[in-house]
Amino acid sequence: MANHPTIDKPVLRKPSASDGTQVWELVKRVGTLDLNSVYSYIMLCDIFRDTCVIALQQDVIVGYMSAYRRPDLPDTLFVWQAAVDSSQRGKGLAKEMLRELLNREENNGIRFVEATIGPDNIASRRLFTGLGEERSAHCQLSEYYPVSYFPEGSGHEPELLLRVGPLTNKS
Repeated sequence: MANHPTIDKPVLRKPSASDGTQVWELVKRVGTLDLNSVYSYIMLCDIFRDTCVIALQQDVIVGYMSAYRRPDLPDTLFVWQAAVDSSQRGKGLAKEMLRELLNREENNGIRFVEATIGPDNIASRRLFTGLGEERSAHCQLSEYYPVSYFPEGSGHEPELLLRVGPLTNKS
């Protein structure tokens, strides 16, 4: 019986500035997130590396999560974007990336996680409510940025704020 090669599970690590272009390409390819400038992804991968994570499979970035600690609430991690390549969807990669961020030693003081999501973004809602269940934390969904904040004709939906916490146990 022949052995069938297995596809390696993606490796999670902190990004570096040199990953920014490939992250931009992933976000563009995914097509469901607001695409920011290449420069912004280079900066996020560099300056915010402690609160961002990439997933690599055979030297290709197949997952990315950007986040930062809120300056006004330093115990709160705000997750800005989570991008998962179509080849990795449904495998729990976004959840693994979020766990990776929260389990880093430098992020020990994080007690709350926030994200803004569109009203119909069921995948993100599941990701964060799942975190709440794992960490025995309350999940609160509230209105945040109404449609009126976005340019007319942009087609942008309102953004809801999902807040999870306080986080109790590590996963």
